[in-house]
Amino acid sequence: MSDSKTSKLPPIATLGPLIALLLAVIFFSTQSDRFLSVQNFSLILQQVMVVGTIAIGQTLIILTAGIDLSCGMVMALGGIVMTKLAVGAGMNAYLAIVCGLLACMAFGLLNGLLVTRIKLPPFIVTLGTMNIAFAITQLYSGAQTITDLPPAMTFFGNTVSLGSAAVNYGTIFMLMMYAFMWWGLRDTQPGRHVYAVGNNPEATRLTGIATDRVLLGVYVLAGLFYGIAALLSVARTGVGDPNAGQTENLDAITAVVLGGTSLFGGRGIILGSLLGAVIVGVFRNGLTLMGVSSVYQVLITGVLVILAVTTDQLSRKGAR
Repeated sequence: MSDSKTSKLPPIATLGPLIALLLAVIFFSTQSDRFLSVQNFSLILQQVMVVGTIAIGQTLIILTAGIDLSCGMVMALGGIVMTKLAVGAGMNAYLAIVCGLLACMAFGLLNGLLVTRIKLPPFIVTLGTMNIAFAITQLYSGAQTITDLPPAMTFFGNTVSLGSAAVNYGTIFMLMMYAFMWWGLRDTQPGRHVYAVGNNPEATRLTGIATDRVLLGVYVLAGLFYGIAALLSVARTGVGDPNAGQTENLDAITAVVLGGTSLFGGRGIILGSLLGAVIVGVFRNGLTLMGVSSVYQVLITGVLVILAVTTDQLSRKGAR
């Protein structure tokens, strides 16, 4: 197989998300004087940092032609585990954070084992674990919000001044993770293996690559990113919320699809998912400034997803 080909998208798929973002910015800047302010763009990035982090893990899974419906609920569970242990059990905050990350990775491992060992479809597996994670979260928390968190858990919610904008540390950390994963997927052998498995798992297996091990690693790594998203969510809100993650699974999938990653696997760039998350954030922010009802915001997001998937399908047919 050609390593130089597997990690690249067609030019139109690469440029599409950027063009869509620019058009959205131009449109909303004509509708509201507040939209183009530095403070507003800083707010948009703060609003998308949690979904953007989840989208990193979701991108890895979709690149292998899978999908993870459990990501939002797993994130909520991770947030409750780390906050409950720190506040309720008096555990050291840093150790509690590690336990929350491990809980999310454990769900990633469970998803991966069911997909690779029992050969269950990722959609069915993660639909089941989504409900399991939700139930555990509600039972463990007693459906109660956890407050009075230690400073270590709210650190990423603190801000630093960059010019006239206040940017929180969580946003900066999210951007750093995207930069690292962009390098990892593009320039490392494990990253190229992820693309290869998504392109043709059987051909990849015949070349000597352990496809099941790659898939298992992808699901566990995705769980780690969900755990990090949990920490960012806790830092942003200042509480452990058992009702978090209700819409983040679909928002993350939306971001990945809008970013140009193919639902059929093997094609996509991680930075596209960042653009996709920002596109969703820009639309919701711009429509809010215009006074548009949140119902219509959801409607427009759904239309964007269908258009993105349709474009992907047409590009696949045109490549045949």
